[in-house]
Amino acid sequence: MKTIAIIPAYNEERTIADVVMEVQKYVSEVVVVDDGSVDHTIEHAKRAGAVVCSHFLNRGQGAALETGKRVALLRGADVVVTYDADGQFVAEEIAHVIQPVREGRADVVLGARFLKSEIPPIKKFFLRGATIFTRMTSGLKLSDTHNGFRAFSREAAKKITIEQNRMAHASEILEKIGRHSLRYEEVPVTVKYFSPQIRRGQRLPDYLKILFDLFLGKNIK
Repeated sequence: MKTIAIIPAYNEERTIADVVMEVQKYVSEVVVVDDGSVDHTIEHAKRAGAVVCSHFLNRGQGAALETGKRVALLRGADVVVTYDADGQFVAEEIAHVIQPVREGRADVVLGARFLKSEIPPIKKFFLRGATIFTRMTSGLKLSDTHNGFRAFSREAAKKITIEQNRMAHASEILEKIGRHSLRYEEVPVTVKYFSPQIRRGQRLPDYLKILFDLFLGKNIK
């Protein structure tokens, strides 16, 4: 089975090459979607061996994942993995994440950090709140609802179109898993926390923006 990893990246020149080279060990191809970076992310990703496509402007992680998913399907992916560019995940866990899809037990596999990772208290507080909210809106019983480490079967990837361009896409994906009655599993994954990642995109206004995007999305359809 052909497994393609999608890595959305925005100004990740410091980490992207190492991440690509590690991920390549466990998948057939790596597709990096450069989301309007103004640094050397594209050059580093290409040099590391990734297939690279880019957005002219920064559109958000959700938009980058949707672009990457379409590229992966066009390149014949049987399994699509989503993976972050900042070095917080452990590439060797990809085999564990994709196993339920490869064995036909699940259409979607979702990484769950609470079983393996030591999470900063403020981060844990907001994640727990997001989990409760997403359980209410999606109906899925999950322990971790905003984890970027996932795997999709080809058919599941075709069915889930990401319309939320920014961080609310994580909740949108779960809602669509429920809407399409896709089989899903959670598997434990490691998330390593470094101070720049703890700060970036994880402040109270960021979480409020996610809730606003979800609320707006539900009320304009």
